[in-house]
Amino acid sequence: MKVLAINSSARQDGNAAMLVEAVFSELQGDGIECELVQLGGCDIHGCRACWGCGGKNNCRFTDDGFFDIFEKMKAADGIILASPVYAGNVSANMQAVLERIGVVCDMNKGSQLLSRKVGAALTVARRGGALSALDTLANLFLIQDMYMVGSSYWPIAYGQMPGDVMSDDEGIATAHRLGENMRHLLLRLRQEQQFDSARCG
Repeated sequence: MKVLAINSSARQDGNAAMLVEAVFSELQGDGIECELVQLGGCDIHGCRACWGCGGKNNCRFTDDGFFDIFEKMKAADGIILASPVYAGNVSANMQAVLERIGVVCDMNKGSQLLSRKVGAALTVARRGGALSALDTLANLFLIQDMYMVGSSYWPIAYGQMPGDVMSDDEGIATAHRLGENMRHLLLRLRQEQQFDSARCG
């Protein structure tokens, strides 16, 4: 099984990446492979409403790796979206990615590109805007026929400079629990798939 995490922070190895690693630490093993894609340094534009994705299952624009990122999302069993809070919401790169994913999926509904994959969201804030950002990330899972994993509290951590989140004990604990829950669901889904295959065979 494969879990893909997308970190949209401008700092590739900053606080958001550290939260993702906390989740990964609970996921790895039992055949679950984890990969982190970093959007820092990428220049991904928003959807241009050209509708060129219809019937193609991906965007026709390949700027800074979006095409490859979405191919990895389609191949993954689980998807983690992580963003710092910028101007009270997700980063511009993440917003662009969410826009384009949504349009590609909507233009190719019959393909069920993200259907029944497991999704999880993480946010990092200096102070405010974390719940708005979390809501933006969660909306992708809620409208694309996905399962969404929760934790013991909102999956949010607080910090400004790189490494600050490591001092947020509750935030780190919440990320670890998110990873535990994601692992539990992925393994249960794998058992169900194996059972269905054995029954049909």
